[in-house]
Amino acid sequence: MRSRWTGRSGREHGGPTWQNGLAVTARRTPRVLLAAVVLVPVLTAAAVLLVPAAGESTGGLLHAGSRYSASQLPFSKRVVGPEPDPAAPPWICNVKVVDLQDGRGPGVLVCDARLNRVSIFHRAAAGAEFDESVIAEGSAAPVPGHATPVDIDGDGDVDVAIAVLGNVFPDDAKVGAVTIMERRDDGWHPHRILDEVRRVTDVQPGDFDADGDVDLAVAVFGFYHGRILWLRNDGPGAEGFPRFTPHDLHHAAGPIHAPVADFDGDGDLDIASGVTQDDEEVWGFENLGGGRFAKRLLWQTFNFDIGGAGLVADDLDQDGDVDLLLPVGDNFEQDYSFPQPYHGCLWLENRGEFRFVPRRIADLGGTYAAAAGDVDGDGDRDVVCVSMFNEWRQPGTASIVWLENDGAMHFTPWQVDDRPTHLVTVGLGDLDGDGDDDIVAGGLHVIAPYDRLGGVTLWMSGGAR
Repeated sequence: MRSRWTGRSGREHGGPTWQNGLAVTARRTPRVLLAAVVLVPVLTAAAVLLVPAAGESTGGLLHAGSRYSASQLPFSKRVVGPEPDPAAPPWICNVKVVDLQDGRGPGVLVCDARLNRVSIFHRAAAGAEFDESVIAEGSAAPVPGHATPVDIDGDGDVDVAIAVLGNVFPDDAKVGAVTIMERRDDGWHPHRILDEVRRVTDVQPGDFDADGDVDLAVAVFGFYHGRILWLRNDGPGAEGFPRFTPHDLHHAAGPIHAPVADFDGDGDLDIASGVTQDDEEVWGFENLGGGRFAKRLLWQTFNFDIGGAGLVADDLDQDGDVDLLLPVGDNFEQDYSFPQPYHGCLWLENRGEFRFVPRRIADLGGTYAAAAGDVDGDGDRDVVCVSMFNEWRQPGTASIVWLENDGAMHFTPWQVDDRPTHLVTVGLGDLDGDGDDDIVAGGLHVIAPYDRLGGVTLWMSGGAR
């Protein structure tokens, strides 16, 4: 996957292999060598595109976009926050439904990379407009990529951890950071706890060393260089706020998310991460205790154009262990980002002992994010997928789809909407207190067309049919 904005490298995969291959055949005649030089890379590139990962669709290379039957479950659509400005199209990097335990109930937490701002939106009553409360902006959140609620200092209120990208577009400079916005009685106060690193795409909390305080898992996407690490909480520093020590887990270009859960059911918290740049992989880091981790490769594909776009931890089949959802479809090419038949969403079913079995549950061109929840209020876990790179030149292609779980892990896709286009983030949560999960999504408009813009959009679920 070679994205120009999240940082896919655009380098040829397998370069050293071809160099070694040519070295072996260098004694052959110049004519044979010339044929090998010309034909082998071409044929191999074509073959790689045809090789699906486990659980993938095996259709043709290109198609005219994905569309589905209209959802039988009704949704009420509305804009959260200001209407999009065509002169400055929205760059929303992350949304989620959260409750900051401030007495206002659940709201929509938003990372706005265009405005360099992290905010939460609430509404006072059903039908009312959403009010914005700014948590961080400017130098505290330069191009925020992700935000996560956490009581980092153990004082009983909810702070917010921000993964700072520093630049939406490809950049291997050390522009990333991790900022904690500490909530006090007089407002929000920033603490830069990790600095001088490449672009940071995720930060997630967990007590990894079982010492009673909150540590952090961090994904540093970078560009040509990236890493996955955890930050050990060393307790209060001079100002009474925790200090942190970084510990590397894995070096690779393109870690995008770092979900935390007890994946092996042994009572401690592990870490997973999707790596999507030079390689397309999912890694697990088994917590061995005492701050030690064992690295495990959970999934990989040799289709380097599949475009992993995130990683979500959820007990999708409700069997007591935590599975993973892998949206695939980041297909940001130089000229035009065509949807591919191997795009969609994979369910990595947890079979125990860090063994995950992939199963394709959705085909959606240009899938960029997924979330799990109970959309129809029937008690099982449904999935919502959004697309950044569907075939937007074809009217009616889906930008957001929900996958109805029949309770036996068979999923039926329903199209929720075909606009806004270029959706890159989605979250689920019950915003109206009716018992089913509503959908919120954010658009990042950095490529044409610009005729169906959307910043943050909410679809309120109509509940059980």
